[in-house]
Amino acid sequence: MATLGIDGTGQRLLRRLNPGPGGWQVGLATVATVGVALGLSALLIAVTGGSPTASTKALYQGSMATPAAWSTSLLYVAPLLLVAVGACVSARSGFFNIGQEGQVLIGALAGAWVGLRLAVPGPLLLVLVLLASVVGAGVWAGLSALMYRFRGVNVVVSTMLMTFLAQQLISFAVNTPWLLQESRLGRGTLSPQSNPVPENARLASLGDYPNLQLNGGLVLAVVVAVVLALVMARTRWGFRLKMVGLNPAAARHAGVRVGALGGIALAISGALAGLAGALLLTSPVGTNRLQPGMSLNIGWDGLLVALVARNNPLLAIPVAVLFGVLRAGGSFLAATGVPSFLVDVVKALLVLAFVAPPVVIGMLRRRRLADQPATPTTPTTAAASPEPTDPSAPATPTASVPGPRSTAPEPADPGDAGTAGTKDAMEGRLA
Repeated sequence: MATLGIDGTGQRLLRRLNPGPGGWQVGLATVATVGVALGLSALLIAVTGGSPTASTKALYQGSMATPAAWSTSLLYVAPLLLVAVGACVSARSGFFNIGQEGQVLIGALAGAWVGLRLAVPGPLLLVLVLLASVVGAGVWAGLSALMYRFRGVNVVVSTMLMTFLAQQLISFAVNTPWLLQESRLGRGTLSPQSNPVPENARLASLGDYPNLQLNGGLVLAVVVAVVLALVMARTRWGFRLKMVGLNPAAARHAGVRVGALGGIALAISGALAGLAGALLLTSPVGTNRLQPGMSLNIGWDGLLVALVARNNPLLAIPVAVLFGVLRAGGSFLAATGVPSFLVDVVKALLVLAFVAPPVVIGMLRRRRLADQPATPTTPTTAAASPEPTDPSAPATPTASVPGPRSTAPEPADPGDAGTAGTKDAMEGRLA
């Protein structure tokens, strides 16, 4: 039976993204690689027949030019930030959870079931929907921890494969009339989706179109990010989490329950991804219906946000804003004749630009230290020179006295018998 320890992939990633001293080198390298990434993006746009200037203008107009555009960008920020914060928690413990895409869907599935099956008045229904999404996705992610504990299945592999299982569960639920398929209206054709959740199960927004609108999901996501950042930085639980991620053997020696802590961190990561799925279901970013493709790759992009933020929940906030801007402005690229999938290429280049510098600099630093010649060790105590003796005095052979735990002295070489004084003098010269 395997023991729940630390996933090796997550531990190596945590160490490489934190190479140690030399932060100014990482900063300069990051600025340079970001510039290269932007230059390559412009080159790709030009090669595909588009205009880099017009594409940049379209991205700006679709994401930041007006209050309405900012409202759309911020709607994407909330679920991205929740997924990223959950990924930060699991990676800090040494586990590398890459199944957020499926956990988002499971959270939306659990929330839709509660929202459409319970007839609860008032905002209590919204609270129950959010709680159901958190619990459902947390349990779903916890299954990977159990598989690692009892069968030794790698967490990276299990979380990734369970994403495809979640997609099939959603497809089955929205295509089965007695589960969550929408109700038939007259003789209309049924679509693979659920009925919309009730009005009292939807998150409210501050502001009216075309002015800036702030959805309640954004406030919730920012509060969760700040709270978890403080918990991981200022509490004993956060210190143990970091200890487990960096050195599980030392943490176990210090009395930390490594298995339980790692499983809890993985469950928290899944729960936050499920909460992101609840936001997609209850906020204006979607159709308020459970649909097979409603995740919109939020799980994958949220994982990229965590990688760029280097597992820092507070740093994930501005990074999530950047990715939200790219998502909101990507739909405007079609007007310039540029394929919208180039936004994914730009995001991939930016991720490499932010993640590669600390890894490369850490490798170069370790190689430089390995190539340095070893410094010769100097003896701690110098051998004393033999004291001058009277030439007329006979040489007195010295006898070796065994220590408390030593056995009988080793027999001397027959060729050295009777020459103890000469041998001591020679050793003094060599020293």
